[in-house]
Amino acid sequence: MDTMAVILILVAIFLLIVIIRSFRIVPQAHVFVVERLGKFNAEWETGVHVLIPFVDRIAGRVSLKEKVVDFKPQPVITKDNVTMQIDTVVFYQVTDAKQYIYGVERPLAAIENLSATTLRNIIGEMELDATLTSRDVINTKITSILDQATDRWGIKVNRVELKNILPPREIQDAMEKQMKAERERREKILQAEGDKKSQVLVAEGEKESQILRAEAKKQSQILEAEAEKQAMILRADAVREQKILEAEGEAQAIEKVQAALADSLIMLNNANPSERVIQLKSLESFAKVADGKATKIIIPSEIQGLAGLAAGLKGIAEKD
Repeated sequence: MDTMAVILILVAIFLLIVIIRSFRIVPQAHVFVVERLGKFNAEWETGVHVLIPFVDRIAGRVSLKEKVVDFKPQPVITKDNVTMQIDTVVFYQVTDAKQYIYGVERPLAAIENLSATTLRNIIGEMELDATLTSRDVINTKITSILDQATDRWGIKVNRVELKNILPPREIQDAMEKQMKAERERREKILQAEGDKKSQVLVAEGEKESQILRAEAKKQSQILEAEAEKQAMILRADAVREQKILEAEGEAQAIEKVQAALADSLIMLNNANPSERVIQLKSLESFAKVADGKATKIIIPSEIQGLAGLAAGLKGIAEKD
């Protein structure tokens, strides 16, 4: 094989390599910035593209994915002259590949320095306590400022977060003592409130107990009064019934006595007694009357004559 053939083979291989390398594939979520003769020519998006050899050049491969950059802690000074170390996390995304390639040299370094200066300006207007309790406010402010500043670089800052806020050691010790004192104060307040509620509950329970005891005593007295009233009514009814029964018995006895007397008078009248018999009955009645406890007895004249007759009859009997 002569030299000319070798040269032709080499040229053919070279041309084949050049042609193969002229076909470029842009992956998903990427953009290629292409220059032609040193000047911006086009932005290649996802797909297959042909690069003119020795004329076109890929100036940059830009990813459109959202990126996260964790910057190292930056010293900042608060409004009350306290130096702290704050590190930030920036979430950004390239929205314009051309501006990203040609807008700024070293975009990440630019974002880092811009975030540091912006953070110093924001923290410099705030005191220490406000800085520690206003992370959301700081995040919102720094995100807005960075987004506006990086817009001309084709970068969209989606979010900025303060990762750590580290005050000086002596400030941390003072804060720990303050938090400890605050915890002890809250504990004492909670304990005092608990004791107060306990005493209130005990007092309310005692009050309810006294009310219930008073109500029970009242109900007991009412029931006792009702029972006594019912007992008195029953006793009065019993006494009344007894008196009625006694009166009815006496009335019946009197009625029977009167009936017996009437019957005796009828029988006596039917027997047609003599005057002497009547006087004798009167004397018997007088004897019954005299048998009582009366101290004075008025004797009718008829009975006195009858008594004299009885005495005369007694004297004749003795002489016989």
